[in-house]
Amino acid sequence: MYITLSQSWNIIGGYTGQQNLGHAAFFGLGALSTRYIWLSGIPLPLAFIAGALVATIFGTLIGFPAFRLKGIYFVIGTLVLAEILRIIFDTLLPRAMVLPSKLLANYSLIPRYYVSLVIAILSIATVYVIGRSRLGLEMISIREDEEAAEALGVNTQKYKLVAFLISTFMAGLAGGIYAYYSSAAQPGYLFESVWTFDAVIIVFVGGVGTIIGPIVGSVFFVLLQRLLSLYLPGGIHVAVFGALFIIVVLFLPGGLIELMTKLRKKIPKREWSS
Repeated sequence: MYITLSQSWNIIGGYTGQQNLGHAAFFGLGALSTRYIWLSGIPLPLAFIAGALVATIFGTLIGFPAFRLKGIYFVIGTLVLAEILRIIFDTLLPRAMVLPSKLLANYSLIPRYYVSLVIAILSIATVYVIGRSRLGLEMISIREDEEAAEALGVNTQKYKLVAFLISTFMAGLAGGIYAYYSSAAQPGYLFESVWTFDAVIIVFVGGVGTIIGPIVGSVFFVLLQRLLSLYLPGGIHVAVFGALFIIVVLFLPGGLIELMTKLRKKIPKREWSS
């Protein structure tokens, strides 16, 4: 789930350079929609696609006005959007959505693991294809210098919106994974900012704007999160991740992928082969 979520943010934040801090809005819409559609009797694969489309449609509606904002205004605008949705759904749907007793009786992690794995592989494949396409080059040009890209004839608004919609669709799929996995889901919690900042931390720690970075970052994040939660009281592990994020941004902007590359260059090839 974290691989899919972080890859979705990587598309808009890593490749296109648009720092979307409202990513939780699309995760939450995907999760909520998938949950309701699936429990209404629609087959699970169709529920996943429908949930992701709901997130994408909402992304289309807010994408046009959102990209009129630039810099810090875009960051604040997206963050406020997710917070508004959290408050709305916390107010309208205060109770947790619990799986029906029939589904709870047959609950198993095995099918949920394989569904998550397939979606993660598809998300990685999507980023791989985009990164090697003309679309990927246009997105990277916007990240590097938006004004220069416009001067060279790149329709920056168009490509930012396309990247945004791909990102929201994948975020909706990640939300669908959570909806399928969780036995009880609080609607307001699905829109918590933690879903945005977890994705941001994973991408930067792993390697922003790379395919492998979110994979490595997700594995590192989940293992360290579980380890710290066992030995540190309360939410102190959240502060540890915050400090880790600051350290990476300041001293290792390329993330763990950059660190691994540097170590590989320093170690002689025969040591690697041995």
